[in-house]
Amino acid sequence: MRSFAEIRERAAARKGGDAVLATLLGPVPDNRGVGDLPDDRILSAMAERVFAAGFVWRVIEQKWPGFEAAFLGFRTKALLFQPDDFWHDLASDPRIVRNPQKIRSVRENAAFVDRVSREHGGFGRFLAAWPADDQMGLMAFLGKNGSRLGGNTGQYLLRWVGWDAFILSSDMWAALREAGLDIADAPGSKKDLAKVQARINEWAAETGLPRAHISRVLAMSTGVNRTPEEIRQYMEE
Repeated sequence: MRSFAEIRERAAARKGGDAVLATLLGPVPDNRGVGDLPDDRILSAMAERVFAAGFVWRVIEQKWPGFEAAFLGFRTKALLFQPDDFWHDLASDPRIVRNPQKIRSVRENAAFVDRVSREHGGFGRFLAAWPADDQMGLMAFLGKNGSRLGGNTGQYLLRWVGWDAFILSSDMWAALREAGLDIADAPGSKKDLAKVQARINEWAAETGLPRAHISRVLAMSTGVNRTPEEIRQYMEE
């Protein structure tokens, strides 16, 4: 198995040196800080990631003030008290992307967030208490109990709210295979996902790096060699 130091060296060479690479890793995540997020910000992030899935992220970002207004600031209890007509009318509301299935997911996730929040004193506190070395378990929980929060959407949700999440991009997966991890060509089986989790945990313990940074180093070590400027633009979207 190739060492993480070798992988980072390759990524740095592709980006113009380790100093440049360091600027592309993003802020250090703070899982404990996620505990301070109010439920409306959690639900807002859920909705944004759901609506962005399969869509142009920048368009969703530009329209987001309209989403906030249309969905009552994503206040869970306010949304849960709305009648069916409220949700029906959103399907023709020009302030948002009018996708009935994704609109329905906001209603379902409002109930999900409210339920978990009542059990744990806040959805953010629930996320903050989840073990950092078990992202796969958290993703499974989100996918099973939330609406449209499986796969990449759940991963990006965790990243967006500041939880220390790695993203199973095609480049990251390829980098793990190139490093010698015995996994299939594409993400799929629980066995392979467990191997990825274990390897990322080992590197996190070895290097002291956040898992999000390890993920980005892996992704930048292989595949299309995007310029630092392109990567920064992507990170800002």
